[in-house]
Amino acid sequence: MQNLTDIDWSTLPQPKDDGAAAHLPGARVAPVRLAATDGSVVDLSLLPGLTVVYVYPMTGRPDAPLPDGWDAIPGARGCTPQSCAFRDHHNELAELGVDHLFGMSTQTSDYQREAAERLHLPFALLSDVDLAFGRAMRLPTFEADGMLLLKRLTMIVRDGTVETTFYPVFPPDRSAGDVIAWLASRST
Repeated sequence: MQNLTDIDWSTLPQPKDDGAAAHLPGARVAPVRLAATDGSVVDLSLLPGLTVVYVYPMTGRPDAPLPDGWDAIPGARGCTPQSCAFRDHHNELAELGVDHLFGMSTQTSDYQREAAERLHLPFALLSDVDLAFGRAMRLPTFEADGMLLLKRLTMIVRDGTVETTFYPVFPPDRSAGDVIAWLASRST
């Protein structure tokens, strides 16, 4: 198995900004209840304060292959490095005022729970398995192996309103650093 820090992002196709997230800044977050890997149910529209939600297509499992052609899909590869980056910067994000941090995909909570435990994530992953949130917010999607998946993006939400988005996100292992830089620039 390849070491996550050894991924050569320059060999993977970079996603292009197709404008599919341009409508999100300033939008109210849809009131959708999402199952979380910690057993709770989260409605992002009701959370007070500052929330960071990084949306990713899917996390691979050590015991299962990724969909055919996964590395050829721009922006598909990198869910685990992205989650690990948010894990590694969790405390720094909190110091910058982030009250809530979540990852989100269309996988079930049971599937996500394996990744959350294996990666030792100090935050919950949210399941949008029926794409209720994705459809309500008109999040960008793509199809792989017959699955409709969410494209990678990060939303900064304050008191139920999307303040800004990062889209497309590439390389994914720098996603947390980009959020930190944006938050730090806002606090100066």
